[in-house]
Amino acid sequence: MNIKMKNILKEILSTSLYLLVVLCITYLIIHYVGQRTQVLGSSMEGTLSNGDNLIVDKLSYRFREPERFDIVVFPVDTEEAAGKKKKGEDTYYIKRIIGLPGEIIQIDEEGIIYINGDVLEEDYGREVIRDPGIAGEPVTLGEGEYFVLGDNRNNSEDSRVPKVGCISRSRIIGRAWIRIWPLNKLGILKHQ
Repeated sequence: MNIKMKNILKEILSTSLYLLVVLCITYLIIHYVGQRTQVLGSSMEGTLSNGDNLIVDKLSYRFREPERFDIVVFPVDTEEAAGKKKKGEDTYYIKRIIGLPGEIIQIDEEGIIYINGDVLEEDYGREVIRDPGIAGEPVTLGEGEYFVLGDNRNNSEDSRVPKVGCISRSRIIGRAWIRIWPLNKLGILKHQ
């Protein structure tokens, strides 16, 4: 084999190895560090809008537990969602954590949220909650369970709805971190 052919093969091997390393790093980042997701619907309106593109931080919850007011992403495990999704496509919800493990959550007929009997001081909900759903009665969160609500409270399927219910820690994919689209709203999302 002549020197020119050896150099061509060496270049092909070098480029192939480089591409393989890039693909492996990309795979690791997407599966363990972050992923892009798009907001569909208006349940988080006021904070997130239909069509917003986000990067979900999948790494920080490996080192700490989710906190109140974190905006989290989790898969939907309902038959209805399964009927709507295409093969190989997952459906995720994006909501704000309101209740933490071990807490008792209740929403009264005036739409006031109580945590362990105390009024929750927050400014994320767009309006007074008209339907407390299952939280009309006290909901006691178990170990590793979270109560989530959309910011657009009257247009959100969240923990108040039995088919969503309380979210287990193991179902949380990650925390919404950065809005990357539209560009005029580019930036880190406010959680606390």
